[in-house]
Order: sequence, then C-alpha cells, then structure tokens
Amino acid sequence: MVSKDILVRNSTGIHTRPASLFVKAASQFQSDIYVEKEDKSANGKSMLGVLSLCINCGSIIKIRAEGPDEKAAVYKLVELVETGLEE
Repeated sequence: MVSKDILVRNSTGIHTRPASLFVKAASQFQSDIYVEKEDKSANGKSMLGVLSLCINCGSIIKIRAEGPDEKAAVYKLVELVETGLEE
C-alpha cells in the first residue's frame, strides 16, 4: 500500500469536472485507489464516491493505492491534484 497526504489548492475544490478528470486518471491503473478526507473514504474510481467527500479548497486528502502499480498511481494522482486538476 502506498499513500500520500495532499492539500487541495485549486479555488473550486474537487467538483464535477475535476472529479471526472481524477476518476478518469485513476481508472487507468490496475490498483485499487481510495481517496480519504477526515474520517470518510471513497473509491477513487467512482465519480459519486469522490464527489461525496465534498473536497473544498484547503481540504487535506489522502490518496491511497493498493496493487501492482500503486506507486505510479499515487504519483500520477498527486501530480494531477497538485497541478489544480486543470482548473
């Protein structure tokens, strides 16, 4: 298992469009991917799951992956969030 905490910096947080980009990127990996915020966890490959976390600007989330390509998955998804999810 590989995980990384990250601060969401884009001003709109992770709403519908950024969430769809995140889910699309997560779905390219074989590993199971989870996003955690506070005491909630969601499947990182599920649009409804990611949206249900209500991730706003300034939220700290954890991206966690378990599987054969877990390191690459976490690296790519952290990079995507750090660059603002194209916002």
